[in-house]
Amino acid sequence: MTAQLATDEAVPNGRLDQSKMRKIATASVIGTTVEWYDLFLFGTASALVFNQVFFPDLPPAVGTILSFLTFAAAYVARTLGAILFGHFGDRLGRKSMLLVSLLTMGAATLAIGLVPDYNTIGLAAPFILLTLRIIQGLALGGEWGGAVLMTVEHAPENKRGWYGSLVQVGVPFGTLLANVAFLIVTASVSQEALISWGWRVPFIASILLVAVGIYIRLNIEETPSFQQVREQGAKAKLPFAYLMKHYWKQVVLGGIATLSTGSTFTLMVASGMNYGTSEKGFSANLMLWVVLVACLLGLFLIPFFGKLSDKYGRKPIIAAGIAAEALLAFPFFWLINTGNTAAVFLAYGLMMIAFSANYGPIATFLAELFGSKVRYSGLSIAYMLSGLLGSAITPAVTVWLLDVTGQSDSIAWYIAAAAALSFVALFLLNDNHKRDIDRVGATTAISVDH
Repeated sequence: MTAQLATDEAVPNGRLDQSKMRKIATASVIGTTVEWYDLFLFGTASALVFNQVFFPDLPPAVGTILSFLTFAAAYVARTLGAILFGHFGDRLGRKSMLLVSLLTMGAATLAIGLVPDYNTIGLAAPFILLTLRIIQGLALGGEWGGAVLMTVEHAPENKRGWYGSLVQVGVPFGTLLANVAFLIVTASVSQEALISWGWRVPFIASILLVAVGIYIRLNIEETPSFQQVREQGAKAKLPFAYLMKHYWKQVVLGGIATLSTGSTFTLMVASGMNYGTSEKGFSANLMLWVVLVACLLGLFLIPFFGKLSDKYGRKPIIAAGIAAEALLAFPFFWLINTGNTAAVFLAYGLMMIAFSANYGPIATFLAELFGSKVRYSGLSIAYMLSGLLGSAITPAVTVWLLDVTGQSDSIAWYIAAAAALSFVALFLLNDNHKRDIDRVGATTAISVDH
């Protein structure tokens, strides 16, 4: 088995020089920013307008839950997209799949901006919206893993955490851009115009960002890890089957370990926004500004914690972030419940620090669990599984909990429980930050560190 792994998983020791590495990192960050912008446009619209545009005849709480369930549908599709794009990413290469995923996401987002509302075409409207949301999910399922591998597989061994965390910046940056787009629209048109046509503008405008992302990605190189697998003829015929035979524990535990990142971030950008506007009477503009400022903070904190993981290891930094998410879940709502604007900004700022410590190193941590021949599949599926378990259900569950209990503490308990599950799963996985990523093979063990 050892000899086979040496053949199957070995790749060249050489990596790109610093200037080319910056180019790769820039391409990955811009691409993922565009993808997450498109994705979180939907989340913001779900919180602010979709219940009125596509579910107008239902009670407000039910309409919001249904719009959030449509939001969640993408996470099921993301898992399927991870399998599909992972297969071709491990068979054909990282670069080609990144281009396909970005094109697919752009087309779906543009189409969402053109969908007629419920009053125009009736029940067909939410069904079309759901279909396009699923297409978005399929695209993102292939995007994230490929972008991470573009940086991590090119990066020097002692800077993998740093470069992997740069890709993670796409999440707060994309969210920031989505919120800026909605802030501009809400500040420029009346509430009636926003519901009628204004919400469509950010979706249609996304095509410009997609064009920029595609142009940049056309000029990047394939990763050395995949090049070596291809040159050796060591590609898995069925990457998903190979993955689940040799790495199923890494996939399952990796997904659970990452669960809290999704539940916490979705709490801030969707559930928290909905809670602040519908329950505490804050304006939509204020909540958009709160999320925007928190995301600005994340732009700096995520790479900071990624860099720390190169020095101290991935698990200590991630574990600290998870613990902080659990501890801050209750104060997060206590601060919002004060009704004080400064307290809301503080709640989001503190939670963003915790989230960044968790999220910054997690991409590289997951990538280091899998061998080169199935790393695209493994990384993507584990991460998308976390989205399915955490991000997908969080908005709907939190609205339901609040509707049933009337207490924000019920949501805090939910976030704390998700963090506890992630904490346990994290410590059942090995931290491979000191290993040669291209020598990680099917014998990578699942063990409890002592």
